[in-house]
Amino acid sequence: MGISDKFENKAEDLKGRAKEATGAATGDDDLKNEGKSDQATSAVKQKVEDVKDKANEVIGKVTGD
Repeated sequence: MGISDKFENKAEDLKGRAKEATGAATGDDDLKNEGKSDQATSAVKQKVEDVKDKANEVIGKVTGD
């Protein structure tokens, strides 16, 4: 996973946390749920990138790179 991907995923997670907290503080369930959704999206992207990194690692070991 590239550094920029990591930063983008972290930024999306933090944005989601902020939305969730703001929604909870103001009683705005839509904003709260949107924040949770942003965090879930970020988590899925992170897992996909982790799998890609692991696959590339295994391929490198098999091919000797």
